[in-house]
Amino acid sequence: MSGVVFPGLGQVVLKHYIRGIAMMLTVLIGLLVMVVKGVQHALTILDAIQSQGGAIDMDAISIAATRATTTSDSLLFKLLPLWVVFCWIIAVVDAYRSGRKKDVEQSST
Repeated sequence: MSGVVFPGLGQVVLKHYIRGIAMMLTVLIGLLVMVVKGVQHALTILDAIQSQGGAIDMDAISIAATRATTTSDSLLFKLLPLWVVFCWIIAVVDAYRSGRKKDVEQSST
């Protein structure tokens, strides 16, 4: 469930609620920050295009996009998706190991 649907869902199914909710919140916050930053950049680019008369010119869009991103934002855009993928992988591995442990415990009883 963690790998296919959403990270943390496998933990919730296995009744590890705190761990599952923590993983869900971590990924949701990361995704939310990426979306908010993306919208902010898009609005900045649209404002720059409108200030230049509203003509759609690829050079103007490229220049506006370059000006809209700062080095700290660029670093955030590079690291945040990696963080989300890392958390997703951790959730999948944890759910698999927890499920496997539960299967072993049930088969031994």
